Amino acid sequence: MSNNIVVLDNGGGLIKAGQGGERDPVAVIPNCLLRPLSSKKFIFPLPLSDLDIDLTSAAVRRPIDRGYLINPELQRDIWSHLFTSLLRINPTSSSLLLTEPPLSIPSVQRATDELVFEDFGFSSLYLANPQSLVHLYEASRQPDSVLSRTQCSLVVDCGFSFTHAVPVLHNFTLNYAIKRIDLGGKAFTNYLKELVSYRSINVMDQSFLMDDAKEKLCFVSLDLHRDLHLARERRNGNRIKSTYVLPDGVTHTKGYVKDPEAAQRYLSLGTNASDEGSNNVVDKAEGERKKADMNKNEIDMTNERFLVPETLFQPADLGMNQAGLAECIVRAVSSCHSYLQPVLYQSIILTGGSTLFPQLKERLERELRPLVPDHFDVKITTQEDPILGVWRGGSLLASSPDFESICVTKAEYEELGSVRCRRRFFH
Repeated sequence: MSNNIVVLDNGGGLIKAGQGGERDPVAVIPNCLLRPLSSKKFIFPLPLSDLDIDLTSAAVRRPIDRGYLINPELQRDIWSHLFTSLLRINPTSSSLLLTEPPLSIPSVQRATDELVFEDFGFSSLYLANPQSLVHLYEASRQPDSVLSRTQCSLVVDCGFSFTHAVPVLHNFTLNYAIKRIDLGGKAFTNYLKELVSYRSINVMDQSFLMDDAKEKLCFVSLDLHRDLHLARERRNGNRIKSTYVLPDGVTHTKGYVKDPEAAQRYLSLGTNASDEGSNNVVDKAEGERKKADMNKNEIDMTNERFLVPETLFQPADLGMNQAGLAECIVRAVSSCHSYLQPVLYQSIILTGGSTLFPQLKERLERELRPLVPDHFDVKITTQEDPILGVWRGGSLLASSPDFESICVTKAEYEELGSVRCRRRFFH
């Protein structure tokens, strides 16, 4: 057996990859091929820290759609670039810990196994549910918590493709109780593109630009009706309004927030703040505002900032006949045994990049409390780094002494086939 263990969190938006036992991954790259306007062919993605190319109107090809692998050949090309250029490992002498979304369909599972064993020739494979890895990592970080003592938690994973509420018991996911919302970071970005295109300028082909604007400016509203009223303010003291500057391709190739301090003014609203303060501000920059509207190099964002994350709590805003996040959590917990329910409500873990919206945790607590029986406590914790949380849990598992014994080897795969080997991974 090999000593080199590669931990690969293969997300729909980002790939996190590195060596087992390490604190952080070696590489975090977009899981796609890019073709900038300056290039005639698709190029492999670079680590986020080195991504300095102009991605304005860049074309994108993704191997994963709606959370499932739909283009194994494209995924193979991206992994090959990752293993040879970034990780610099030899797959044939390495083991692989790979994440796979819950309730994956058999055809996708077979395609994944063929990639790992037949195309790359890894010596052994372990497939893990991302939510069980999050539970493992949080239990190790908080040895005295309810989560660690009971080995039971509810992991709310809001990622790129969709959102899952997954009960975990002793590192095994309770598949019969998993609930899903077909909303994630990609849907939020697409909704923001539609809103901005309707109100300002056409940005429907600016996925990376609007993704950046979403991450820097969007937040979860604690009082939707109040914030909608504040966003209509025409004066310069509008505490919701923020300006995002588009790249010009000359002086800067990335978009940025014009006034980062002003973009944080909504935090001063609190929960009971009124809009009286904004009415007392003298409009000193009316001429400047009109000038900004004319040159069309800036986008003024008001209620778009909180209407986009609002769809996570109100999917009906997008015409989806699905429950919001709070009701989804209640349904997942209610599907479990009554003995587990009070523990699950006390150990809710938020993970995934889409949980980074400011005030999400506070809003979720406020929405959950009326739906949960009064004698149950509700405690929600957010991971220290929701994007890397799954990978760190995988790294922790890969460093355990008995990891190799729970893997499926290449010889077993060749003898028994994909379906028989998969029985070992019934989470």
